[in-house]
Amino acid sequence: MKKFFLIAVTLIYSTLTLFAEGPVLTKIGKYKCGRQPKQVLFSPDNKYIIMPLLEDNGFDIFDIENKKMLNRINPPNSKKEGYVEGLFIPEKKVFLVSQMTTGNIYEYSYPGFELKRTIPTKGIWSKFIAYSPEKDMLAVSNWVSNDVSLIDYKTGEVLRKLKTGKAPRGLFFINKGDEIVSLAFDGGIIEKFNTENGKRTNSISIKNSAMRHIVMNDERTKAYISDMYFSQIYEIDMEKFKIERKTKVYINPNTIDLLNNRWLFVSSRGPNNPQDYTKRSPSNGKIQIIDITTMEVVKKFEGGNQPTGLDVSDDGKLLCFSNFQDENIELYSISE
Repeated sequence: MKKFFLIAVTLIYSTLTLFAEGPVLTKIGKYKCGRQPKQVLFSPDNKYIIMPLLEDNGFDIFDIENKKMLNRINPPNSKKEGYVEGLFIPEKKVFLVSQMTTGNIYEYSYPGFELKRTIPTKGIWSKFIAYSPEKDMLAVSNWVSNDVSLIDYKTGEVLRKLKTGKAPRGLFFINKGDEIVSLAFDGGIIEKFNTENGKRTNSISIKNSAMRHIVMNDERTKAYISDMYFSQIYEIDMEKFKIERKTKVYINPNTIDLLNNRWLFVSSRGPNNPQDYTKRSPSNGKIQIIDITTMEVVKKFEGGNQPTGLDVSDDGKLLCFSNFQDENIELYSISE
């Protein structure tokens, strides 16, 4: 009995210690949205949350102040569904959203969400979007054609295509847009390309890995990458272009985001359905927070069924993530 008591006390103490570290999260609410919310994004003014919907006819807009879904925007070709990722470019006062099923990017004004133009990527199954202000260039990863489209923002014309490993996903411009990092989900490789001549300049290979999302610290000296296959978060030294440290997280890590250059938030989808990975998971996923000074998980809590999209507001006061199979988002306040 005494031994059991000591074990129980130890477990409780460990749990309290874990949750005593890191940002304090307070749940604000859970809100219904359209089918299969693939990503969530806070608007630059932190007034709205945007949800591109994979299996629905557009993207939803959530009003943060009034805590309700405001409306749904139906881009061109909305019957083909397949909206995957979005990107705000504040200096251009625009919002972009990709449609996987057409290979198009749709540009909207912000504020207002008025359609401005359609930008063809000339790729197949276009997903992630990145922007280089120095080059005034867009980059879009094309999942099926295994390439990245580099697009002149002003004209909307494709400048060149970068041939990548299989199923490119996450992208990040570096060195003032002279180079870009691309993650290959099926190719098991992290690649660095010269954006002027399209040549690959460096790479890191991890057999069987499934790289998904990349973020960087403010100094652009470290990159953090989620690997769904090995359930790992990698820290990359950008000067050496090699993995320095890694952290084991929950099953199928998806989207990641950095808060205050220290806390890395990770959404992990959880175990796949044994019949089909696109169906509901047998158990819920988790949200975890890593202290990048130690690369240790300091906080974790349960999400819904397949937490997928995740974003921290620009002012660092709010966290939102989407539950892909529950068709909802969860909103939390953050304090340190």
